[in-house]
Amino acid sequence: MAKLFDGALVFTAIPDLLKYLPTTLFLTLIALFIGLVLGLIIAVIRINKIPVLSQLAVAFVSIMRGTPIIVQLYITYFGIPIALKYINYYYGTDYDINGIPGIVFAMVALGLNQSAFDSETIRSAILSVDKGQLEAAKSMGMSGWQVLKRVIIPQASTVALLPLGNSLIALIKGTSLAFTCSVVEITAAGKILAGKNYRYFEVYCSLAIIYWVITFIFERILKLIEKKISIPDEAPEVVEA
Repeated sequence: MAKLFDGALVFTAIPDLLKYLPTTLFLTLIALFIGLVLGLIIAVIRINKIPVLSQLAVAFVSIMRGTPIIVQLYITYFGIPIALKYINYYYGTDYDINGIPGIVFAMVALGLNQSAFDSETIRSAILSVDKGQLEAAKSMGMSGWQVLKRVIIPQASTVALLPLGNSLIALIKGTSLAFTCSVVEITAAGKILAGKNYRYFEVYCSLAIIYWVITFIFERILKLIEKKISIPDEAPEVVEA
């Protein structure tokens, strides 16, 4: 009678799954970059209430936060090729639709989803900066860029770090759905491996261990960064000689 649970396989499968970890991390970092850059742009648009763009930004954030990421992945995977076909037909272009790697669709979908959440975090962090400090900086003759660099970013980054860190951890786990775009990362590799030996439970336990270790490492790194950039609650006492 075959074993109901093969504990040894849980650990022996990990090296095979780790071969695909670079794909998972690469997908995470690219989506993170897209999310931060686009999230900052959306946050600035909403804070400054730019006509038309502000309304579009609100609608974008609502849609991306209100629909499942797996649905967004499917829409991106099937929608972009359809859009390119229309462009090729109406504008006479010759984009190679079949030549686009699946990871590109996953990066776009995950990056756009990430930007919606990051924009709200960044917006709230920027708005938390004391307006009096902004007015003081402007009265000293600082340009808009100098105010952003010297006043807003240092304080807002402290406020936004933890929420953005939590969003990053959610993104790492969200990459497990990239298989919908034909991307073979560690979860997809686990499905393939389990399909060969029919040990689904053991392989998924292996995946759980890997994801837990990755998120634990990122949590430690974020805590170190938080301690490094945190603003002390009280100024150090000056000891008179």
